[in-house]
Amino acid sequence: MTDIQANEYWAKKGDVDLFMFRKRLAGRDNAPVLFMVHGSSFSGPTGFDLQVPGREDYSQMDRFARAGFDVWTLDHEGYGRSSRTGGNSDIASGVEDLKAGFDVVTRETGATAAMFYGSSSGALRAAAFAQTRPETVIRLVLDAFVWTGKDAPTLIKRAENLDYFRTHNTRPVDRAFFESIFTRDKPGTSEQIVAETLAETELQYGDTVPTGTYLDMCANLPVVDPEKILCPVMIVRGEHDGVATEEDLLNFFRLLPNMDKQFAIFAGQAHVTPLGLNRHRFWHAMEAFLTMPDRVDRIVDDQ
Repeated sequence: MTDIQANEYWAKKGDVDLFMFRKRLAGRDNAPVLFMVHGSSFSGPTGFDLQVPGREDYSQMDRFARAGFDVWTLDHEGYGRSSRTGGNSDIASGVEDLKAGFDVVTRETGATAAMFYGSSSGALRAAAFAQTRPETVIRLVLDAFVWTGKDAPTLIKRAENLDYFRTHNTRPVDRAFFESIFTRDKPGTSEQIVAETLAETELQYGDTVPTGTYLDMCANLPVVDPEKILCPVMIVRGEHDGVATEEDLLNFFRLLPNMDKQFAIFAGQAHVTPLGLNRHRFWHAMEAFLTMPDRVDRIVDDQ
Protein backbone atom coordinates (compact mmCIF):
# COMPACT_ATOMS: atom_id res chain seq x y z
CA MET A 1 0.00 0.00 0.00
CA THR A 2 1.39 3.37 -0.99
CA ASP A 3 2.20 5.65 1.93
CA ILE A 4 -0.26 8.54 1.71
CA GLN A 5 0.11 11.54 3.98
CA ALA A 6 -3.01 13.42 5.19
CA ASN A 7 -3.08 16.94 6.60
CA GLU A 8 -5.76 19.32 7.85
CA TYR A 9 -5.84 23.11 7.48
CA TRP A 10 -8.18 26.03 8.06
CA ALA A 11 -8.90 28.94 5.72
CA LYS A 12 -10.52 32.21 6.76
CA LYS A 13 -13.24 33.99 4.80
CA GLY A 14 -13.95 36.98 6.98
CA ASP A 15 -15.42 35.49 10.16
CA VAL A 16 -16.06 32.13 8.49
CA ASP A 17 -13.72 29.21 9.18
CA LEU A 18 -13.33 26.79 6.27
CA PHE A 19 -12.00 23.30 6.90
CA MET A 20 -9.46 22.01 4.36
CA PHE A 21 -8.13 18.50 3.81
CA ARG A 22 -5.08 17.38 1.84
CA LYS A 23 -3.64 14.04 0.70
CA ARG A 24 -0.38 13.32 -1.12
CA LEU A 25 2.39 10.75 -1.29
CA ALA A 26 4.60 11.04 1.78
CA GLY A 27 7.78 12.92 1.00
CA ARG A 28 6.53 14.04 -2.40
CA ASP A 29 7.27 17.74 -2.81
CA ASN A 30 6.26 20.00 -5.70
CA ALA A 31 3.57 17.62 -6.95
CA PRO A 32 0.92 19.19 -9.21
CA VAL A 33 -2.02 20.45 -7.16
CA LEU A 34 -5.50 19.02 -7.79
CA PHE A 35 -8.31 20.84 -5.97
CA MET A 36 -11.61 18.94 -5.62
CA VAL A 37 -14.84 20.94 -5.13
CA HIS A 38 -17.88 19.30 -3.52
CA GLY A 39 -21.54 19.69 -4.38
CA SER A 40 -24.82 20.62 -2.69
CA SER A 41 -25.45 17.88 -0.17
CA PHE A 42 -22.27 16.53 1.41
CA SER A 43 -18.84 17.80 2.38
CA GLY A 44 -15.48 17.44 0.64
CA PRO A 45 -13.85 14.58 2.58
CA THR A 46 -17.14 12.65 2.70
CA GLY A 47 -17.52 12.72 -1.07
CA PHE A 48 -13.89 12.49 -2.12
CA ASP A 49 -12.26 10.44 0.65
CA LEU A 50 -15.03 8.02 1.62
CA GLN A 51 -13.70 5.02 3.54
CA VAL A 52 -16.11 2.14 2.85
CA PRO A 53 -15.90 -0.92 5.15
CA GLY A 54 -14.49 -3.90 3.30
CA ARG A 55 -13.51 -1.79 0.30
CA GLU A 56 -10.19 -0.09 -0.46
CA ASP A 57 -10.86 1.91 -3.59
CA TYR A 58 -13.62 4.48 -3.06
CA SER A 59 -11.40 7.41 -2.09
CA GLN A 60 -10.89 9.64 -5.10
CA MET A 61 -8.31 11.58 -3.10
CA ASP A 62 -6.27 8.41 -2.52
CA ARG A 63 -6.59 7.46 -6.19
CA PHE A 64 -5.12 10.74 -7.39
CA ALA A 65 -2.56 11.02 -4.60
CA ARG A 66 -1.19 7.66 -5.74
CA ALA A 67 -1.14 9.04 -9.29
CA GLY A 68 1.26 11.74 -8.09
CA PHE A 69 -1.05 14.68 -7.36
CA ASP A 70 -1.14 16.90 -4.29
CA VAL A 71 -4.90 16.60 -3.67
CA TRP A 72 -6.91 19.21 -1.73
CA THR A 73 -10.54 19.78 -0.86
CA LEU A 74 -12.49 22.01 1.50
CA ASP A 75 -15.87 22.12 3.20
CA HIS A 76 -17.84 25.09 1.92
CA GLU A 77 -19.52 27.45 4.35
CA GLY A 78 -22.30 25.60 6.15
CA TYR A 79 -20.96 22.13 5.32
CA GLY A 80 -18.96 19.50 7.18
CA ARG A 81 -16.53 20.98 9.70
CA SER A 82 -16.70 24.53 8.34
CA SER A 83 -18.60 27.32 10.10
CA ARG A 84 -22.38 27.01 10.17
CA THR A 85 -23.75 30.47 9.45
CA GLY A 86 -27.00 32.19 8.58
CA GLY A 87 -26.07 32.25 4.89
CA ASN A 88 -27.32 29.86 2.20
CA SER A 89 -23.90 29.10 0.66
CA ASP A 90 -24.84 29.80 -2.95
CA ILE A 91 -22.51 29.53 -5.94
CA ALA A 92 -21.13 33.07 -5.49
CA SER A 93 -20.35 32.29 -1.85
CA GLY A 94 -18.62 29.11 -2.97
CA VAL A 95 -16.33 31.09 -5.27
CA GLU A 96 -15.28 33.22 -2.29
CA ASP A 97 -14.62 30.02 -0.33
CA LEU A 98 -12.34 28.80 -3.11
CA LYS A 99 -10.45 32.08 -3.17
CA ALA A 100 -9.79 31.78 0.57
CA GLY A 101 -8.92 28.11 0.27
CA PHE A 102 -6.54 28.61 -2.61
CA ASP A 103 -4.65 31.22 -0.60
CA VAL A 104 -3.88 28.40 1.84
CA VAL A 105 -2.79 26.12 -1.01
CA THR A 106 -0.42 28.80 -2.27
CA ARG A 107 0.97 29.40 1.22
CA GLU A 108 1.60 25.71 1.82
CA THR A 109 2.80 24.63 -1.63
CA GLY A 110 3.97 27.76 -3.42
CA ALA A 111 1.62 26.92 -6.30
CA THR A 112 -0.08 29.91 -7.92
CA ALA A 113 -2.22 27.76 -10.24
CA ALA A 114 -3.75 24.30 -10.03
CA MET A 115 -6.00 21.77 -11.68
CA PHE A 116 -9.62 21.79 -10.49
CA TYR A 117 -12.30 19.12 -10.36
CA GLY A 118 -15.90 19.88 -9.39
CA SER A 119 -18.89 17.60 -8.93
CA SER A 120 -22.51 18.73 -9.48
CA SER A 121 -22.93 22.20 -7.96
CA GLY A 122 -19.22 21.88 -7.14
CA ALA A 123 -18.68 21.89 -10.89
CA LEU A 124 -20.61 25.17 -11.02
CA ARG A 125 -18.46 26.55 -8.20
CA ALA A 126 -15.25 25.44 -9.91
CA ALA A 127 -16.32 26.82 -13.29
CA ALA A 128 -17.36 30.14 -11.75
CA PHE A 129 -13.98 30.29 -9.97
CA ALA A 130 -12.18 29.60 -13.26
CA GLN A 131 -14.20 32.40 -14.84
CA THR A 132 -13.27 34.80 -12.02
CA ARG A 133 -9.64 33.71 -11.59
CA PRO A 134 -8.58 32.37 -15.00
CA GLU A 135 -4.88 32.66 -14.17
CA THR A 136 -5.34 30.21 -11.28
CA VAL A 137 -6.88 27.25 -13.15
CA ILE A 138 -4.63 25.14 -15.37
CA ARG A 139 -7.15 22.43 -16.30
CA LEU A 140 -10.77 21.98 -15.27
CA VAL A 141 -12.90 18.82 -14.95
CA LEU A 142 -16.65 19.47 -14.70
CA ASP A 143 -18.48 16.36 -13.49
CA ALA A 144 -22.30 16.13 -13.24
CA PHE A 145 -22.38 19.72 -14.51
CA VAL A 146 -25.41 21.72 -15.64
CA TRP A 147 -25.54 24.92 -17.67
CA THR A 148 -29.08 26.26 -18.24
CA GLY A 149 -30.96 23.38 -16.62
CA LYS A 150 -33.39 23.18 -19.54
CA ASP A 151 -35.45 19.95 -19.49
CA ALA A 152 -33.31 18.41 -16.72
CA PRO A 153 -35.48 15.82 -14.90
CA THR A 154 -33.77 16.23 -11.52
CA LEU A 155 -34.10 20.01 -11.56
CA ILE A 156 -37.72 19.92 -12.72
CA LYS A 157 -38.53 17.70 -9.74
CA ARG A 158 -36.41 19.79 -7.36
CA ALA A 159 -38.10 23.03 -8.45
CA GLU A 160 -41.31 21.81 -6.83
CA ASN A 161 -39.69 23.03 -3.59
CA LEU A 162 -38.50 26.35 -5.00
CA ASP A 163 -40.60 28.45 -2.60
CA TYR A 164 -38.95 26.65 0.31
CA PHE A 165 -35.46 27.31 -1.07
CA ARG A 166 -36.32 31.00 -1.46
CA THR A 167 -37.50 31.34 2.14
CA HIS A 168 -35.11 29.00 3.99
CA ASN A 169 -31.31 29.06 4.06
CA THR A 170 -31.02 25.40 5.10
CA ARG A 171 -32.88 22.19 4.27
CA PRO A 172 -33.16 18.96 6.26
CA VAL A 173 -31.21 15.85 5.29
CA ASP A 174 -31.42 12.30 6.64
CA ARG A 175 -30.28 8.79 5.82
CA ALA A 176 -33.08 8.24 3.31
CA PHE A 177 -32.19 11.46 1.48
CA PHE A 178 -28.52 10.57 1.13
CA GLU A 179 -29.34 7.08 -0.06
CA SER A 180 -31.81 8.50 -2.62
CA ILE A 181 -28.97 10.39 -4.35
CA PHE A 182 -27.67 7.00 -5.51
CA THR A 183 -31.00 5.65 -6.72
CA ARG A 184 -32.97 8.61 -8.11
CA ASP A 185 -31.51 8.32 -11.64
CA LYS A 186 -31.18 4.55 -11.98
CA PRO A 187 -30.89 1.98 -9.18
CA GLY A 188 -28.01 -0.46 -9.44
CA THR A 189 -25.31 1.99 -10.58
CA SER A 190 -23.64 1.94 -7.13
CA GLU A 191 -23.28 -0.36 -4.13
CA GLN A 192 -25.79 -0.02 -1.31
CA ILE A 193 -22.98 -0.07 1.26
CA VAL A 194 -21.56 3.09 -0.32
CA ALA A 195 -24.82 5.00 0.13
CA GLU A 196 -25.12 3.74 3.70
CA THR A 197 -21.53 4.68 4.54
CA LEU A 198 -21.88 8.13 3.02
CA ALA A 199 -25.06 8.80 5.00
CA GLU A 200 -23.47 7.67 8.25
CA THR A 201 -20.33 9.71 7.59
CA GLU A 202 -22.11 12.92 6.68
CA LEU A 203 -24.81 12.87 9.34
CA GLN A 204 -22.16 13.23 12.04
CA TYR A 205 -21.97 16.90 10.98
CA GLY A 206 -25.68 17.62 11.40
CA ASP A 207 -29.07 17.10 9.82
CA THR A 208 -29.25 20.23 7.64
CA VAL A 209 -27.30 21.64 4.68
CA PRO A 210 -27.54 25.03 2.92
CA THR A 211 -30.11 25.69 0.18
CA GLY A 212 -28.15 28.19 -1.91
CA THR A 213 -26.94 25.87 -4.65
CA TYR A 214 -30.39 24.27 -4.98
CA LEU A 215 -31.89 27.75 -5.37
CA ASP A 216 -29.29 28.71 -7.97
CA MET A 217 -29.77 25.48 -9.92
CA CYS A 218 -33.57 25.79 -9.92
CA ALA A 219 -34.02 29.56 -10.43
CA ASN A 220 -30.79 31.33 -11.38
CA LEU A 221 -29.12 29.34 -14.16
CA PRO A 222 -26.98 29.98 -16.05
CA VAL A 223 -24.42 31.20 -13.50
CA VAL A 224 -21.41 30.48 -15.73
CA ASP A 225 -20.42 31.90 -19.12
CA PRO A 226 -18.52 29.27 -21.15
CA GLU A 227 -16.85 31.93 -23.28
CA LYS A 228 -15.07 33.25 -20.17
CA ILE A 229 -13.50 29.92 -19.22
CA LEU A 230 -10.12 30.00 -20.90
CA CYS A 231 -8.36 26.83 -19.70
CA PRO A 232 -8.67 23.31 -21.13
CA VAL A 233 -11.92 21.71 -19.95
CA MET A 234 -13.19 18.16 -19.64
CA ILE A 235 -16.95 17.73 -19.21
CA VAL A 236 -17.96 14.43 -17.60
CA ARG A 237 -21.46 12.99 -17.71
CA GLY A 238 -22.88 9.76 -16.32
CA GLU A 239 -25.15 7.97 -18.78
CA HIS A 240 -28.13 8.18 -16.43
CA ASP A 241 -27.50 11.56 -14.75
CA GLY A 242 -30.72 13.59 -14.64
CA VAL A 243 -29.23 16.87 -13.39
CA ALA A 244 -28.68 18.03 -16.99
CA THR A 245 -29.50 16.91 -20.51
CA GLU A 246 -26.84 15.93 -22.99
CA GLU A 247 -28.04 18.74 -25.27
CA ASP A 248 -27.55 21.36 -22.54
CA LEU A 249 -24.00 20.21 -21.86
CA LEU A 250 -23.06 20.01 -25.54
CA ASN A 251 -24.31 23.55 -26.09
CA PHE A 252 -22.02 24.69 -23.28
CA PHE A 253 -19.15 22.61 -24.65
CA ARG A 254 -19.40 24.15 -28.12
CA LEU A 255 -18.94 27.66 -26.71
CA LEU A 256 -15.78 26.92 -24.74
CA PRO A 257 -13.08 28.98 -26.48
CA ASN A 258 -10.09 26.73 -25.75
CA MET A 259 -10.11 23.92 -28.31
CA ASP A 260 -8.19 21.70 -25.89
CA LYS A 261 -11.44 20.26 -24.54
CA GLN A 262 -13.10 16.88 -24.07
CA PHE A 263 -16.65 15.63 -23.56
CA ALA A 264 -17.00 12.21 -21.96
CA ILE A 265 -20.09 10.09 -21.25
CA PHE A 266 -19.65 7.06 -19.01
CA ALA A 267 -21.99 4.12 -19.51
CA GLY A 268 -23.49 2.66 -16.36
CA GLN A 269 -22.85 5.77 -14.30
CA ALA A 270 -25.41 8.08 -12.70
CA HIS A 271 -25.00 11.35 -10.77
CA VAL A 272 -22.25 10.59 -8.22
CA THR A 273 -19.56 9.49 -10.65
CA PRO A 274 -16.66 8.97 -8.17
CA LEU A 275 -18.76 6.58 -6.07
CA GLY A 276 -20.35 4.54 -8.85
CA LEU A 277 -19.60 0.96 -9.86
CA ASN A 278 -17.77 2.21 -12.96
CA ARG A 279 -15.72 4.91 -11.21
CA HIS A 280 -12.42 3.36 -12.33
CA ARG A 281 -13.24 4.06 -15.98
CA PHE A 282 -13.96 7.68 -15.09
CA TRP A 283 -10.76 8.01 -13.05
CA HIS A 284 -8.75 6.57 -15.95
CA ALA A 285 -10.09 9.20 -18.35
CA MET A 286 -9.74 12.03 -15.84
CA GLU A 287 -6.11 11.17 -15.11
CA ALA A 288 -5.35 11.02 -18.83
CA PHE A 289 -6.83 14.49 -19.30
CA LEU A 290 -4.95 15.97 -16.35
CA THR A 291 -1.61 14.46 -17.37
CA MET A 292 -1.91 15.12 -21.09
CA PRO A 293 1.28 16.69 -22.51
CA ASP A 294 1.09 20.38 -23.22
CA ARG A 295 0.16 21.42 -26.72
CA VAL A 296 3.08 21.88 -29.11
CA ASP A 297 2.35 23.67 -32.39
CA ARG A 298 4.53 23.24 -35.46
CA ILE A 299 7.00 26.06 -35.89
CA VAL A 300 7.10 27.38 -39.43
CA ASP A 301 10.55 28.62 -40.49
CA ASP A 302 10.09 31.36 -43.07
CA GLN A 303 13.78 31.62 -43.80
